[in-house]
Amino acid sequence: MSTAWKLSAFAPKPDVQAALLAHDEIEEWDFDLAISGREIDEDRPQEWVLEGWYPRKPGKAQTQALANLFSGEAPKITSEKLPDEDWVTLSQEGTPPISAGRFYVHTPDYPPADDAVNFAIPASQAFGTGQHETTAGCLEMLGAIKKTGASFLRIADIGTGTGLLGFAGMSLWPAAKCTASDIDPICAGVVEDNAAMNGVKIGAQRGAMTMVIADGMENALLQARGPYDLLIANILAGPLVELAPDFAKSVSPGGSIVVAGLLAGEQEQAVRRAYRLNRCRPVARLQRGDWAILWFRRRRGR
Repeated sequence: MSTAWKLSAFAPKPDVQAALLAHDEIEEWDFDLAISGREIDEDRPQEWVLEGWYPRKPGKAQTQALANLFSGEAPKITSEKLPDEDWVTLSQEGTPPISAGRFYVHTPDYPPADDAVNFAIPASQAFGTGQHETTAGCLEMLGAIKKTGASFLRIADIGTGTGLLGFAGMSLWPAAKCTASDIDPICAGVVEDNAAMNGVKIGAQRGAMTMVIADGMENALLQARGPYDLLIANILAGPLVELAPDFAKSVSPGGSIVVAGLLAGEQEQAVRRAYRLNRCRPVARLQRGDWAILWFRRRRGR
């Protein structure tokens, strides 16, 4: 047990969601400062709070780091000292389980659900706990793809964070080899821990996941384990556009690409255009909140 502090920034739902995505893009983050976002009350779904949990009294650097996650003028940030309790457990309070299609994602504090594919993911870890609509939407999309009868033997989860989407792909296609990657070195340990917690095998064989630290697709192991039948990328609209040529080249003809992290509207149109120019045709779309999740297939032939 130890004394911890909590920083809070109250803002509209889109602002907090954008701040969470901005955090995911930061390479040099103080990982003692764990963050999460949630709605304040179910009767006020547009009113959210971004919370930062710190194991000691935060200074100006921690407050500024939280403020910098907001574009434009940041909301007022308050701090409070917490009781002498397990601050990691406290940071997970207010993070209820989520259902996304056949999947049920919960922190270790909650029991698994009956008649669902369960994943336990600590809420204070890397991006990709299932709480954000982009991650939950990808889970829904993967379940919908499974219902079409699609079969995959080589899966890539780019920007994996916690490993959750790769785990989901492996549960749907258990004979597949899964390669997960992230630019953040801390994710290697996070994925390994989460794999152990959820009974996912780590290794190079079928039915197991290999984790690599990589920026985009410029990695020898990522390239050697392709081409992929299914590539999942829950990142941001800008990188999705920039990486469209590399993603298309990394997927076999007829293979699938699922992308998320883009807002419906202008961002979605830009992403659609980038993948169309790289011979990927849209197959399906779903939307959770303001976020679009897109499924493309790479065209066969020239």
